[in-house]
Amino acid sequence: GPTPAAIRTMGDKVSAKQAMLKAGVPCVPGSEGALPEDPKEIIKTARAVGYPVIIKASGGGGGRGMRIVTRADEFARALVGAKREAAGAFGDDRVLLERYLERPRHIEVQVFGDTQGNIVHLWERDCSIQRRHQKIVEEAPAPGLGERERNKLGEMAVAAARAVGYVGAGTVEFIAERDAKHVYFMEMNTRLQVEHPVTEAITGTDLVEWQIRVANGEALPLRQDAIALHGHAIEVRLYAENPERGFLPATGTLHALHLPDADLARVDAGVRQGDAVTPFYDPMLAKIIAWGEDRYAARAKLQRALAETAILGVTTNLAFLHRIIAAPDFAAGAIDTGFIERHHDALLPSARALPDVALAAAVLWRLAEPQLASGADRFSPWARRDGWLLNLPPAPVSLHLRHGADDLTVDAVAERGGWHLRLGDRDCHASAERLPEGRLSLTLDGVRTTLRVLEHDRALAVFIGGESWQFAAVDPLAPPAGADISGGRLTAPMPGRVIQLLVAPGEVVRRGQAMMVIEAMKMEHTIAAPRDGVVQAVHYAAGDPVEEGAELIELAAEKPA
Repeated sequence: GPTPAAIRTMGDKVSAKQAMLKAGVPCVPGSEGALPEDPKEIIKTARAVGYPVIIKASGGGGGRGMRIVTRADEFARALVGAKREAAGAFGDDRVLLERYLERPRHIEVQVFGDTQGNIVHLWERDCSIQRRHQKIVEEAPAPGLGERERNKLGEMAVAAARAVGYVGAGTVEFIAERDAKHVYFMEMNTRLQVEHPVTEAITGTDLVEWQIRVANGEALPLRQDAIALHGHAIEVRLYAENPERGFLPATGTLHALHLPDADLARVDAGVRQGDAVTPFYDPMLAKIIAWGEDRYAARAKLQRALAETAILGVTTNLAFLHRIIAAPDFAAGAIDTGFIERHHDALLPSARALPDVALAAAVLWRLAEPQLASGADRFSPWARRDGWLLNLPPAPVSLHLRHGADDLTVDAVAERGGWHLRLGDRDCHASAERLPEGRLSLTLDGVRTTLRVLEHDRALAVFIGGESWQFAAVDPLAPPAGADISGGRLTAPMPGRVIQLLVAPGEVVRRGQAMMVIEAMKMEHTIAAPRDGVVQAVHYAAGDPVEEGAELIELAAEKPA
């Protein structure tokens, strides 16, 4: 790997920026070093740079210790938050300031050096699709980039690596205007990155092998003119998180897991079925990488791979990824770091109708085979699930399922060749056949759909074309879904650690007021008051670990004046 000196220089944003300016590599306008301690001087620097500005932790990346500030009156609070987060994540609260480029592209270049002084680049990757400044979709090469811009990027990256005598695998990251005419150095990652498989796919190389050869003292396997670019590759990061809840990390047990076959996509997974996903590690479960002769082919193959992916037991961003890849702007290559925010309503719809085919699949999955006790007679009428009655038509079978906050009842009557279902106000005929690996061939009113169903205990999930719907078998005598049983108690939405307590017992709070901050899996989540009230009790202090669902604060109704 690289020398300690190279890691120190490029691992610190301040020293890296100074080294790049000295080497003639363009940098984003802003402070050339860490911000001074004097708040007045900091505000003066921000005014000179011009709003909007971005505050960055000097000692790290991944979105930690980073804040975007659009107005002067927001700066002081943002600075405190960035320094606190930087100190907690990197043990270094120094920050620097840069002009915030709106709707830029994040383009990076894979570089490699050996101990003989050879340094090459292996072309670029576009990592513009991000949430909370963390990448979730990467592709190579960058779409819409001309040959001149591509070669210029490579030359700048090699110059940056040569400036610190770089050895091994590294990534020089740039921020660019949408047409990539103006490109600025952002940072360098002195390691092999998560997204390196897309570079391997388009260059036909094994970068881990290169690392081993370089560490063994060998020269780079290829010279620059021999590193060809062929085809297009796209990678998505499958995370254990809930996009509908602000991308909060999710935990649980992977009761069922199906990943795409190797002939469809490369999958680098860190989990297996039955594993527990805990709050103590990065929430990434797997990387799914598809290659094609061009971007159109790679995207189509990735869509099929995502449609073949299914997980039960942990909330993931699978459907969110599928919507990104299917989005018309993504298909057209119209991407930048604001892509998710700009397409928020399409990528994260506030309301998603439950299609009849998904509900019918859940019902027929339960009815497709008898659930026999061990040793039961398969041919006994008492084992049948079709409402069999002696000398009478079959009786209706009622299935009770919960989907989200809704309790659903579906009446099914066995009839020739399948079932008559009552789905809400609709009467329909359905039949189904179970296939291997959890697949189900469902015919609903003459329309056939092949889908996947995963089941564990009372939970069941239906996966169709990259989207999924979760169900649970329920007791019709249980309390209704959505019943308010909290009694004013605020609970932890995720497991993690309390990093700030902002209220005390007896304090009057207003709706939306911040009460506590919890950190887990690289993210901070603020617990806010759901309504006006008085803090009755606080059960955790700053620094305490908390489990998901743990009662944090009791909030009583505000006493009348």
